[in-house]
Amino acid sequence: MNDAAPTDLLRVDLSAGTVERDPIPERWLAEYVGGKGLGARYLYERLAPGTDPLGPDNYLLFMIGPLSGLLPGEPQFAAITRSPLTGTFLDSYSGGDFAANLVGALDGALGVAITGQAEEPTVLELDDGEATLSPAPDLWGRDVVETCDAFESSVACVGPAGENRVRYATIASDGGDHHAGRGGAGAVMGAKGLKAVVASGAPLDLDSETAALREEYERRYRETDVGRWHAASATLETVDFADEVGVLSTRGWQEGSFDGADAIGIDAVRDAAVDREREGDVPGGFRVETETGESVPRGATQMSLGAGLGIDDFDAVATLGQVCDRLGLDVISAGNAVAWAIRAADAGAVDLDPVLDGAPTFGDDDAARDLIEGIAARESGVADALADGVEAAAESLGGADLVPTIKSMEVPAYDPRGSPSMALAYATSDRGACHRRSLPAETEVFHGDSWDDADRVRLVIREQTITSVLWSLVADDFAGAVLEDDLGAEWLSTVDTPAPTDPAELLRVGERTWTLTRLFNVREGFDAADETLPSAFERPLAGGPADGRAIDTTWFDRLRRRYYAARDWSAAGVPTRALLDRLDLLDVVDDDTPVARESLASCDD
Repeated sequence: MNDAAPTDLLRVDLSAGTVERDPIPERWLAEYVGGKGLGARYLYERLAPGTDPLGPDNYLLFMIGPLSGLLPGEPQFAAITRSPLTGTFLDSYSGGDFAANLVGALDGALGVAITGQAEEPTVLELDDGEATLSPAPDLWGRDVVETCDAFESSVACVGPAGENRVRYATIASDGGDHHAGRGGAGAVMGAKGLKAVVASGAPLDLDSETAALREEYERRYRETDVGRWHAASATLETVDFADEVGVLSTRGWQEGSFDGADAIGIDAVRDAAVDREREGDVPGGFRVETETGESVPRGATQMSLGAGLGIDDFDAVATLGQVCDRLGLDVISAGNAVAWAIRAADAGAVDLDPVLDGAPTFGDDDAARDLIEGIAARESGVADALADGVEAAAESLGGADLVPTIKSMEVPAYDPRGSPSMALAYATSDRGACHRRSLPAETEVFHGDSWDDADRVRLVIREQTITSVLWSLVADDFAGAVLEDDLGAEWLSTVDTPAPTDPAELLRVGERTWTLTRLFNVREGFDAADETLPSAFERPLAGGPADGRAIDTTWFDRLRRRYYAARDWSAAGVPTRALLDRLDLLDVVDDDTPVARESLASCDD
């Protein structure tokens, strides 16, 4: 058996310049395990309702799990906070060397909770379980690559977008190869004056028993469909898949397939690749080189900055991705922001000439790059408005519903008009429109008319619940495919931890975690009205296998109510008292705050 799993949390107050180490209640370790679950519990406990996400009182947590450094696949960490883009609970994940070294740097802690606001740009150094704060004014203004290159140890940092509080700024690590991307955790970090977190620990040394178990799981992973797919294409084949089945958002959500998909898809990446990343025997992303240096293109880059902007030049798309990576910008939101600007200019809703040298058009990568750089710098006018997100820009400038958002988050490039189950996954996601909680398109398109609404609800709930377990373990997305059978129970039995080792109880951890993030959002004022679909999806798609399809809002309202009932939520989308009792969550909302009393009263609806 391995040593005891971590049981503490480091607390850093940037305003006071203090660091403390707190034991985590054993009950929390048993009920939430780590990562997403534990971060959600901590955030719900410590964050006052209505806290400004970009204010000093917001918390930013870097979390790992009890099996971090042991599990197969790429090590991960979770960035958890209240989103400045959506106002919802936010958990965002990133892998690589920083995540691997963070485990050793925390040395017995499951994470670090950061609050307050530094008076000057600051670096947080983690080493051997200790945390040190140092001023770093000379790093402010540097991009992600330059910041990471300033240290010998592994770094997670913000670029200019985070410094300027762009509400979809990322936390970048490993020179921009990895990002905690969606929802604006980088803006929270930048608003706190925290330029970088440096992890000086080394990856864990595995004993022979654990190394053998890991090797066995990696073998199983390579033999799964997900393992074979990932070995062949990493995430880049999603472009070809989405285009083939008609769910690839193209030219600002006007079409469902892209005539230039082959030029930016997996074959183009293989032709351009100069290297391939690996985690042990498990292959990772392809490395490509363009005018701005080397990077690892991801499926989201090709979909949002390629097809989404009508750009079919592989080098141009890769370069746009690298620009976002260096600036610390979420590529999905950035691509949607540029697409909105093009469509709004075409519709006469905004005048981009004072901002750019001529209005951008679909296929114009130079204009797209200019606007992306303007957004990161918060240049005046349209770029500054878009730094607050598409929805905020449309509210202030006009051009509403040209590019879809849900809970203020720009929708990823899987168009639900070609896969209606995606509409449910997007609408009910706890952090805003997101395909990472559930991606039913991969299943639905192969079932066609044989699928009904009960199937859709069942799959979305299952995937949301399972990902909540795996992200409480902070497991690698893809290696998680071999953990789904027992949800990590076999692994948890090898460490000394209060976390359950029964798969059924771990599934309950997932449901409890998903319910807690729902309670957080309810407390912040979210309800069923925030889970309607944007009118963009009522307009028929043009071209491709899903030509002419649209989402019927009356049908979707029934589907969403069916989902609420299956979740044991009220018609308003609030978890019922019976559910809270079953999940041992009554004490979470049973206190004397007005918002908590209102949430609990709503449970009886």
